[in-house]
Amino acid sequence: MAGRRLRTVALVGIDGCGKTTQANRVAAELSDAGVPARYRQNAGGRAWFGHLARRLGRHDGTDLFGHTGMLLVESALRWLAMARTRSRSAVRRDVAVMDRYAVCQYVSIRAHNAGRGERLARLAFGVFPAPDVTILLAIDPAAAYRRIEARGTDHESLAYLTAADAAYRALPEAADFVVVDADRPPDAVTADVLAALRPWLTTPGRTPESLPPWSAPTRRSPET
Repeated sequence: MAGRRLRTVALVGIDGCGKTTQANRVAAELSDAGVPARYRQNAGGRAWFGHLARRLGRHDGTDLFGHTGMLLVESALRWLAMARTRSRSAVRRDVAVMDRYAVCQYVSIRAHNAGRGERLARLAFGVFPAPDVTILLAIDPAAAYRRIEARGTDHESLAYLTAADAAYRALPEAADFVVVDADRPPDAVTADVLAALRPWLTTPGRTPESLPPWSAPTRRSPET
């Protein structure tokens, strides 16, 4: 990372781990510390189609489109969202804090469709460069399930969350993830994410001492 400027950070993990909350918080904290940053969302529309399906008397998006159809719609929408966020980031000098990234689609395919279609997805999403840093917000699937049920805006089965958690840890990209324990208060999680980014934020005009005293990141093997 020496001599390279941080351009993209991706926060990934199973539903209920706090991706959206943390991506917004991290972007705001970086900006407050004098590091221009913007929140960028790369959603696939599954939650939106779940709401639509329930209004139409169906269980969820998969019930509306079928497994293959829902994955195709989700993949297309996420690809378009990433194309938009990458193009916007290319013309700006701020750090793009990504809420989800391509690996989230690979996990969705593995968890929803036993990996069928992942090869094509990798070809399609391969046009996008990997983030400089990918943060896996790790949380026990049962805790994530309780969070989702408590917010009451959508629903995921515990079986799906468990499969998705295993899929994240089995990805070939997992060895490069910085794993942060997300089953803690938001402030603690944010501090660890920011600490993981600290080495990237040291430039000739910015020293470690000039940054807030963020704690050291929680680094763990993806298998733990």
